[in-house]
Amino acid sequence: MALPFQNDDAALRAAVEHTLGERRRTGLEGMVGGLEAVVVNVEPSRLQAAAASFLNCTGYGFSSAYSDGQSGVCLLRRADSADFLFTARQGPCTPFAPFNLGPKSEHLPRTRLETFVFKCPDLERFVAVQRERGKVFLTTAPIRTGNFLFIQTPPSRYTGNSLGFVQWFGTEGAWEHAECSTLDWTLEKPGKPHLDNVRELDHAATRVRAEERDRAIVEFMDWTNYDFDFAVYVESLNSITNVARLSAQDFAMVFTSGIAPFKGLQESGPTEKYIHNYNTRVHHLAFHTENIEETFQAFREDGLEFLVDLVGGPEEGLHQTFTRPFPDTLLVNEYIHRYGGFDGFFTKGNVTMLTAATAAQ
Repeated sequence: MALPFQNDDAALRAAVEHTLGERRRTGLEGMVGGLEAVVVNVEPSRLQAAAASFLNCTGYGFSSAYSDGQSGVCLLRRADSADFLFTARQGPCTPFAPFNLGPKSEHLPRTRLETFVFKCPDLERFVAVQRERGKVFLTTAPIRTGNFLFIQTPPSRYTGNSLGFVQWFGTEGAWEHAECSTLDWTLEKPGKPHLDNVRELDHAATRVRAEERDRAIVEFMDWTNYDFDFAVYVESLNSITNVARLSAQDFAMVFTSGIAPFKGLQESGPTEKYIHNYNTRVHHLAFHTENIEETFQAFREDGLEFLVDLVGGPEEGLHQTFTRPFPDTLLVNEYIHRYGGFDGFFTKGNVTMLTAATAAQ
């Protein structure tokens, strides 16, 4: 009789080593760089509200609003971080649609963080190598504009996320092109001093099913130059937090899954329950935050609601908290501060308290 499925890191580590070898063998190693942009699609009626909400809870500012012929786009920017492109497509059906539906997300059928865009200095060569390996993209060739080449993958069957790749010819970050038309609206950045404390995007965390954890991580490594770093097991909550890194200084990609698969709402932990309710998707975006205690208090006084108080502290090496999901995007913000001398990424104590807090969703 077969034993019930449970994750451990042995098979994952073996798959990771094989993937690293394939990247070196095919010449992909070093071809993909850091995160350039994040694309969040929302319902057409909610584009301005979603972007305004983001301005009100991060250090990002409004850059421009335009139409690219298919979507309304609002570009939000911070100099030391990846760009955010909030989009709203009018069309009823996209490849992302099957991943957007769950009991608590079906009222927003177009809404999700869809795409992470990474820099790729030789995009045509990258595409050719990946096609030789049997990989597919959403378009037959990269989209060419006067300022960049761009291509993206279909949404992953394991995460629902797409990965985009951009090669710049001129000004980096100039996403508008000749076919775009300016929208006649702007968004004012709220003049709140504590927003200056919310800085670069530190990591994003995607919820994936327990039985697909290894494949989700290896697939991401197949497309990028990220490596699996470590996993934190929280046995009491049937949850694993897995971290993939490009370097210690770059944006990190986090995958959170169950140790064992979903059994039912009464038996499974908050990670697997989240997937049942919202489907596989990015759960939260984490932002490096200075003066985190004062910033947290200022947000609370401003009316921002949280799933949990600040967890950790200087003694543990880091402070973290989760907001409640934002109604226009379903995303949670994490505010995180690592104190000087802390040489890790997470602590098990903090991960446990944050994971438990998501049960309130």
